Amino acid sequence: MINILLIAFTISLIYIAMANRMLTYIRIIAFQGLLLFGIAFVELIEINVINLVFVLLETIIIKTIAIPFFLKFILDRNKITREAEPSVSNFISVVIVTLIILGSFFLTNAIRDTHLHKIFFIVALSALFTGLYIIITRRKILTHVMGFMVLENGVFVLSLAVGSEMPMLVNMGILLDIFVSVILLGIFADKIGDVFEEQDVEQLSNLKD
Repeated sequence: MINILLIAFTISLIYIAMANRMLTYIRIIAFQGLLLFGIAFVELIEINVINLVFVLLETIIIKTIAIPFFLKFILDRNKITREAEPSVSNFISVVIVTLIILGSFFLTNAIRDTHLHKIFFIVALSALFTGLYIIITRRKILTHVMGFMVLENGVFVLSLAVGSEMPMLVNMGILLDIFVSVILLGIFADKIGDVFEEQDVEQLSNLKD
């Protein structure tokens, strides 16, 4: 079951690489949040009320519901429907993300550590580098937020890769960081939308003191 969820998460990384519509990005982010809940729920050795409440809060309420709805509000307010001219074509993006996944696989196999869950580490590295790739190659400011979300999801999976029991304090710090960051970036993108018609990162060079 856990392998199916991780494979589905990896496939979502390829799908987000060829997505054009911003709404598709949001749906994939919400779907990843749902997958992360299933992954964390199955992986926890000692399931108690505190762990279940935290997983529910971080994955279902925050990642799957709150943040996607917030990003959807930003999209509607600024009337954004499609990604504005990505730096590379969708085909090349799919190829690069596929190479990222394969590279993560070979890199993980080179690591000799009996305490490391390799399949988690492969998915985590794939998500981290895919998130960075989205940030680098996409021009919409809000799409950079989506890339940051994918990157953070990779950190969440990485926390499961280094131990069989989820480190609560680490994930609480991650949750606070991502929640505050998305809010600030969302507000920033919203204000930029009041100034520029297109939320292209290249437009930031026109800002004056």
